[in-house]
Amino acid sequence: EAAAAAEVSQALSRPLSLLQQPDCGRAARLRALEAIGAELQGRELPGAVLQEVLAARLLRPLCRCLAGDAAERCRELALQLLHHGLSRCERPGEALPVLLPALAQRLCPPPGAEPSEELRLGLVQLLLLLLQRCGAAVAPFLGDIVRVLQATLLDHYAEVRRESCRCAVACAQAVPEHFHMQSESLIKPLMQTISHQHYRVRVDVIQATGAVIQFGNGKSVDDVLSHLAQRLFDEIPKVRHAVTTVIGEWLLHLPDRYSYFHKLIPLLLGSFTDEIPENTKLAWTYWEKIGLQWEKENEEDLKDKMDFSVAPSHYPKGVTRPGLGCRELVSGNLSKILPGLCHDLTDWVGSTRIKASQLLYTLFLHAEDHITQHMELLLRTLYQACLDEESDVVKNSVKAAELIGMFVSPKVSLRFITEAFGQNPKPSCVMVLAAVFYMEQLLCCVQALIEVCQEDCKEISLQLMKVLVTIMAIPSQDLKEK
Repeated sequence: EAAAAAEVSQALSRPLSLLQQPDCGRAARLRALEAIGAELQGRELPGAVLQEVLAARLLRPLCRCLAGDAAERCRELALQLLHHGLSRCERPGEALPVLLPALAQRLCPPPGAEPSEELRLGLVQLLLLLLQRCGAAVAPFLGDIVRVLQATLLDHYAEVRRESCRCAVACAQAVPEHFHMQSESLIKPLMQTISHQHYRVRVDVIQATGAVIQFGNGKSVDDVLSHLAQRLFDEIPKVRHAVTTVIGEWLLHLPDRYSYFHKLIPLLLGSFTDEIPENTKLAWTYWEKIGLQWEKENEEDLKDKMDFSVAPSHYPKGVTRPGLGCRELVSGNLSKILPGLCHDLTDWVGSTRIKASQLLYTLFLHAEDHITQHMELLLRTLYQACLDEESDVVKNSVKAAELIGMFVSPKVSLRFITEAFGQNPKPSCVMVLAAVFYMEQLLCCVQALIEVCQEDCKEISLQLMKVLVTIMAIPSQDLKEK
């Protein structure tokens, strides 16, 4: 190997000498770089030999050419040679002190920034190669790497942004024990890119955000949640799929995930109603794993519920009851989730209200009788939602109200609803009452009142007529005939 390295070094002496002459013209530099390429790429050199030649002879001249040569073709050849050598040599980490400053000079503004899109892409690809091959050895240079990525994540060329996202992931995985000190610096450029016009860029940014926070500073969750929530409305299914994956991974593996359950759970459950079955299945798969993990981590506290839990006497037909861990996670965080969700149900954007109404039903299905303690807020929200101009909001709200009838004691729910009739009655109060107690039972109530009170019903005849007209408006022919 030593003899082979000496032979290659001897062959490279002439082109290297020419390359380093201060008055060497563009054509001569090109010939020198092509000669070096022919020598290196023309024969299969062992990694040890390539390591020796690169460290002793090639690294510094090629880096100088990469950082400062005025000819684009010369910089391109230098980049190709460096990529060839560093992908095959035994100890690529030894090149970091010389190579990273050259990369920073070409990729970070101001002056010296690389004008060629293709070369910027090649430079970022070289950085990715270093991160993947060098691992923990990049730790002393983490500041330079992050500074480069802050610039390249906002590059005008979409492919540079995508490759920069892959670099962010590789960097986070390479030095997790150091990365958390720098991770926050990448959040702003990532969030500036998350709404990029190319959906593949959006997907890569979401994946990079997941890794940067997973291996970095968990406090950054608050800085990205609203952006990720917005991507759940993305028209491209792969983007929504990426969000679901990131949220699911955080709920399973984020070190301080317990602090963020109430913020992350609504995003994952929101994917249950995605129009693409694959995305819905992905969300349910993650949710089941999260529930089982919660059960295992809190086994002692849940022991009695595991042994003696009784299913509700009434339950929606055809619906599978979520596992204990999933139900407990929702019940324990419901008081923190509901205020924001109820606010979304009155949002001025129709799609937000529809999504919120779908999530409300899913939460009710998990919380079961735990919704009793939130009845005042929930009913007030449902009265408003049942007046919505979006038919889907009304339909989902009525479905949620039906779950109140299944899970909450009639004595409790009826008291709250009748109070609403007395204070500030709205047509939607009847809808909620009918949903909670079902149309047939409501019709029985009217019938009983008429039979018992007879002529005394005159005082409430208008209200009874409104109820009957409402019942007549539903599709069921049986109820209309009654």
